[in-house]
Order: sequence, then C-alpha cells, then structure tokens
Amino acid sequence: MLPFFRNSKRLTVCVLLTLSIQFEWGNLSAQSYYFPPLTGTSWDTVSVSALGWCQPELDSLIDYVGQRNSKAFILLKNGKIVSEHYYGTFTRDSLWYWASAGKSLTACLAGIAQQEGLLSIQNPTTQYIGSGWTSCTPTQEQAITVRNQLTMTSGLDDGVTDPYCTDDTCLQFLTAAGTRWAYHNAPYTLLDSVLESATGVSLNTYNASRLKSRTGMDGFYFQSGYNNLYLSTPRSMARFGSLILNRGEWDGTPVLSDTSYFRQMTTTSQSFNQSYGYLWWLNGKSSFMAPGLQWIFPGSWSPNAPADMIAALGKNGQMINVVPSQNLVWIRMGEDPTGNDVPFSFNDTIWQYINRVQCTATSVEVMKPEVTLSIYPNPAIDQVTIDMQDQIRGVAELVDVTGRLISTQEVDNTSFSIDLKGVPKGLYVILLRAVNGNNLSGKLLVE
Repeated sequence: MLPFFRNSKRLTVCVLLTLSIQFEWGNLSAQSYYFPPLTGTSWDTVSVSALGWCQPELDSLIDYVGQRNSKAFILLKNGKIVSEHYYGTFTRDSLWYWASAGKSLTACLAGIAQQEGLLSIQNPTTQYIGSGWTSCTPTQEQAITVRNQLTMTSGLDDGVTDPYCTDDTCLQFLTAAGTRWAYHNAPYTLLDSVLESATGVSLNTYNASRLKSRTGMDGFYFQSGYNNLYLSTPRSMARFGSLILNRGEWDGTPVLSDTSYFRQMTTTSQSFNQSYGYLWWLNGKSSFMAPGLQWIFPGSWSPNAPADMIAALGKNGQMINVVPSQNLVWIRMGEDPTGNDVPFSFNDTIWQYINRVQCTATSVEVMKPEVTLSIYPNPAIDQVTIDMQDQIRGVAELVDVTGRLISTQEVDNTSFSIDLKGVPKGLYVILLRAVNGNNLSGKLLVE
C-alpha cells in the first residue's frame, strides 16, 4: 500500500467537507429543481449565458467528449438541459448499454425492495436463491449476505478464469465475507436473481413498476452471456441521475424513500475502499481502490470533481455524475475512450472542462481536496511533466498498481519530466519523496 500523508489542515478540510456534504444532501428538497414530464419529449433548457457560464468553454467540452468515441453527452443544471449533444449517427432516441453503470440502478432497486419489506440486505443470499449457488462450504456460503453483494465484499475469488461466470463452480471461496473488497462482477450479477426471488416478478417488470413509471425512464435489461445489461436512451440515464440527486424523490413522488438505505448507498460502505458505497463510486475520500486491483491509491479518484460527487461508472465510459452541492448531473454514453474498464482519468478530465465552463462562481462553493502535484498531459503517452508550487528536492518514483517500482530520478526544481517510452499502458502513481518529509503523490494514466 502506498503511504499518504495527513496534516491538521487536511483534517480540517475533511471535517468541513463532511459537514458541507451532509448539509447539501439534507437540503436538496428546499432548492428549485426542474423535472421533465413523465411522457413526451419536452424538457426545459437553460442557456450558458443565463447561468453566467462561458459558451466557448462549453464548445470545447463538447468537442473533447466527441473526440473520445462518445455517442451522447448531457449536462443538467437544476434539472434543465445546459447541453445535449449526440455524435455521428446516434440520436436522442438511440439505445445504448449502461455496462457497470447499471450496477447503481440495481442498488436503487434493492433499496426499494427493502423499503417494501420484500428484502433485507442483511439476510444471507441463500435465503433468496437457495444453497449451493457457490462452491463454498455451507458455512462459508451462509455468511455471504445481500449487503456483501452490494459492497463487493463477498470474499469470493475474483481471480478465477472468468470473473463474470455465475456458475457455482466459478464462485470459489477466497476469504471470509466482509474481509476484502474486490470488484467482482459475478456476485453482483446474482443480485438480479435475489431481486426476482424477493419480489416474485422479473427484474424488468419490477423496474417498470417502481422506477420507469415514476420517473419517465425507458429501457430494459437483457442477457448477454453471464451479464444482465441495461439498455436505454441517454435521457433515461439523465433522469436516473436527477432521481438520485433528489435523494430518491421524483417531483414530489417518493421512489426510494428509505432515507437510511439511501445514506448507506451513497457513503463509504466498508473499510477497504473508502470510495465505494452500495455499487456507487464516491468522490472526495482519502483513498480509493480500482477494479481488478488489490492496491489502495491515496486521494480522490477524481480530484478535479467536487468532493460530494457520486458516480455510476461502466466499461467503455458509460457515466452518470451526480453533484448535490451544485444541483448538477451529467451523463456520457459511448465506445471505449481510454482502454480501462472504469475510466477514472477520462471522468476527471471531463471535470477539468466542466470547471472551465463554469467560469463564474456557482451558488454553492465546494471545497475540494488539495491537489499536490500538477501532472500533464494526463493521460500521457511518451512523456509526462510534473509541476510543484515550490522548489522541491527529493526523489521521484513511478510505481505501477502492483507496487512495482518502474523508474526513479532525483528532483531539485519546481518541475520535472518522466520518460514513459516503453512503459505499458495502465494506471500509475507518481510518488515524490521530498527530503523535508513532505511527500507528495498523484495518479497518472499511461495510454
């Protein structure tokens, strides 16, 4: 595990962030928010000039997103459309898959089932889909709860040949449930069977009656190999983001009204990955883990985004970002932009553009975590430059996600560069060990 460093200033910021986030989520109902009609194509818009934002910067954002194999991008402020853009032959009525962004939709449905008394996430999974769904011993299997499935802490081995496989032979014991976080798709996928058993209807039927009919969403689940993917139009993704922004309420209609569950869903759910709730990614935390890795990275996974942002993220860059403090939602659908299953860096770069679009102060000031190193370009290919505010003397290390030291060099300046020729694609950490003890770190994506 890479070390990360705290001081009293950062502790104060963290406390203020916590208070600010609790305040914003708790008072959303008092803010003015527009909800589009449940039927039809009508959806109010708001111009960048009315918001005091910058049109050239919005144009740059739209161009950047389009250059990254995107099909759709929608930005909402107070529920109204600021930008809705489609690329190539894709249109407002085109359908696209959510990939793992659909996990957050499943988390919402599980909460609704629990509030209706049909399900308890504290119950063993065997209570809903029977025993023998894994190759574990009966005692090991009985210890796995629905909550473990929601938090990626089943203890099942994600290193099997096919981590998507939901056959019992693929679900093998690695460690006790609740003692390890791992982004494992198969136990998550079986939540669909849990929900169908608990509700007595198909997942599509339950979703239609509890979510689609109350929010105007479209879409449906379909089977693809072992996976159960959600397919919808981009606007439905944006509608779901608005539902979550308003704490599970749609224009005065309660949808997910269990406030305790909603709070648990959108806050740290276990002690291993601070940036993960119930199938939602959380920003502004002290550390995060990434899919497929058993490595803890220091800092927020999206340092340029507001600290209270939560996100639904899926393979090939399917994204929903929800920011309560700014009454802001944006979604992106499309093809692979970066080559990573959950493209953290792409999400963060979009936020760099959005921050420039908001060229005047927003109504709510959001404190963001300290950015200790300025790393550019990021993603990088052949070379990366690192800037510091002050001259620093020490040693810079490039470390991969397994903890292996890739390169090291001495530093005694306000900036330095790292040669990336021959460095494989992937996520890395740049660790600057200063002689005065003020160690700094930052994330780098090599393409």
